[in-house]
Amino acid sequence: MISARLSGCAAALCLTVALAGGPSVARAADAAWAAPACGKEPVAPAVDSSSVAKYNASVDAVTAYEKAARTYNACVSSAAARDESAISAEAKARIGQVHQTSVAVQQRIAGHFAKLTTDLKAGAARFSHP
Repeated sequence: MISARLSGCAAALCLTVALAGGPSVARAADAAWAAPACGKEPVAPAVDSSSVAKYNASVDAVTAYEKAARTYNACVSSAAARDESAISAEAKARIGQVHQTSVAVQQRIAGHFAKLTTDLKAGAARFSHP
């Protein structure tokens, strides 16, 4: 019974470690972003191996945590993807506005330079012929 639970616990631990290394919820949390619709992040249980009964209870707690953590992680990942898409669309629109304004300024200044060059050439031509 212990060996079956041990392999289950080892698998759960490996999956938990894999989750921690995936798309980092911690980085999102560090940046003050949150996914309130996902609820609170599940708390990882402590493993107590002081007796077979406590160890078996720990395996059950880790298994429950794994399920809750996967559900929470999927929710956070989905919420992040939605927010990232919205931010990206907003940034794209703003970049477009900045680009259009910049191009308009460049075209306006180029037009001024062309007119000034034409005016200066006309003035120089008037003064260079006696």
